[in-house]
Amino acid sequence: MDIQAATAILAALAQSTRLEAFRLLVKHEPAGLPAGEVARLLEVPQNTSSTHLAILVNAGLADSQRDGRSIIYRANLDQFRLLTVFLLKDCCSGRTEVCAPLMAELASCCAAPPAASA
Repeated sequence: MDIQAATAILAALAQSTRLEAFRLLVKHEPAGLPAGEVARLLEVPQNTSSTHLAILVNAGLADSQRDGRSIIYRANLDQFRLLTVFLLKDCCSGRTEVCAPLMAELASCCAAPPAASA
């Protein structure tokens, strides 16, 4: 990822409704959400939601797929991963203690749930 691509993605996320929409799509991976459901959950008019979703798609942060009369939106986690790596790649300058708290927090939020006891 280059600086122009990162800037475009960050610009798309630099608006509260779009940031909320992206986070909502991430929560609903891998199934995604219909456009109308995104609007309902964000409590915004459907045309407003569609505009925000189109900006996320244009930035590469979301994908859309027609399913009958609905359009299903999904977060593009690969693009988000590329952005995250771009932002953090040089964060510690070889000093792991600088990034250790960040990595620990990420690891804890992504940990597998405990296995159910029999």
